[in-house]
Amino acid sequence: MSKYSKEDIFRMVEEEDVAFIRLQFCDIFGRPKNLAITAAQLERALNHECIFDASAISGFRDTLHELYLYPDLNTFDVFPWRPQTGKVARMFCNLAQGDGTPFEGDSRLVLNRVLQEAEKMGYYFEIMPEPEFFLFHTDDDGCPTTITHEDAGFFDVAPADLAENVRRDIILTLEEMGFDIYGSHHELSPAQHEIDFAPGNVAKIADQMQTFKMAVKTIAKKHGLHASFMPKPKAEVNGSGLHLNIYCRDRYGKNLFCMDGDREQLSDTARHFAAGLLAHAPGITLVTNPLVNSYKRLISGFDAPTKIYWTDILANRSAVVNVPQRRGDQTCIEFRSPDGACNDYLAFALCLAAGLDGVKKNMEPPKLIHDNLSGKSDREISAMNIDVLPETLGEALECYQKDPLVRDILGELVYQEYLQAKRKEWGEFRAVVTNWEIENYLQKY
Repeated sequence: MSKYSKEDIFRMVEEEDVAFIRLQFCDIFGRPKNLAITAAQLERALNHECIFDASAISGFRDTLHELYLYPDLNTFDVFPWRPQTGKVARMFCNLAQGDGTPFEGDSRLVLNRVLQEAEKMGYYFEIMPEPEFFLFHTDDDGCPTTITHEDAGFFDVAPADLAENVRRDIILTLEEMGFDIYGSHHELSPAQHEIDFAPGNVAKIADQMQTFKMAVKTIAKKHGLHASFMPKPKAEVNGSGLHLNIYCRDRYGKNLFCMDGDREQLSDTARHFAAGLLAHAPGITLVTNPLVNSYKRLISGFDAPTKIYWTDILANRSAVVNVPQRRGDQTCIEFRSPDGACNDYLAFALCLAAGLDGVKKNMEPPKLIHDNLSGKSDREISAMNIDVLPETLGEALECYQKDPLVRDILGELVYQEYLQAKRKEWGEFRAVVTNWEIENYLQKY
């Protein structure tokens, strides 16, 4: 049921002195796109008369016709960082063909289909993302660098944390837009930060992640900094992830990941869901970790998940699935491998679909690891018959093609466009001769 009517939108535009409205969507890689209209064109937009040339958008290139923008009225909001006279608002849009049928390349459509399937099964999901990012200095021309003047670490405060005020401004801006922020802190690496969402509706959080990244970059720029969600911008420090805490409830809000009789124990639903995540983790990694650079983060020694097992010990940072200690109504399953470069709609869709596949098939997970493996070597862990995540974009491409669930969930258009683009990216990277190779091989051979 819609929170806002057309009349509400017209009223808010007038009351807020909105001069421009951004009709926003994203390409298949999650990069934000929009058509900006003036308030005078609002009626045309709400009547679904705004169109654009889809052939110029990444992943939409084979689309032969123009696409129509269908604004989601519930997503109307005003950007607080834009001028307060002649304000700028935005609405997220669904994409449709000329006859009104949904466009198969629409990332929001992919996620909504998974959520609709979950509801048919009696499951209502919430998600709590934990996005990490770096704040770097810019050069004299305003271009981003990887330079920072701080040396702060985990949970440090000012004066060691030089960007405390930046995080504060980001959070205040987000809360002004209706975000429910759980908390924030300095991360392990110098210049690295984390802002955690409170658990919320998956579709809403996916939209908010688009706004979040835009707000973080915009506020950082106002402070003379560059915000980067690149997974591994510096070789010698930890990379940035996007841990996803997933909650499963029934229609009345009851947590289905804990047992009825003993709320401290995981339910069969939770176990099957974890089993599905573990089984499909290799296949969905190309989407949850979409860059060549993503795999520079997923290596041992930098607190990043590399192994396909589940644990309830937080020290086991190599695990792809963690079960946080909180139980009862707060019981959740944390998927730790995604990073902030992903298309959040597609990543959320595949994570939920993977877990649901485990529930549908009553998959049994491997033994939950209660022991601390942090001191064990890769060889010792491998001896426990624990598989590893893909180690390169090339390996992720192979796993992507071997998992039929990925193709089924993404749909043929998104699946093929994504595959072709990532093949091209991997091929281009393989052809590059890096500085490391020159330094290590040129003189020796």
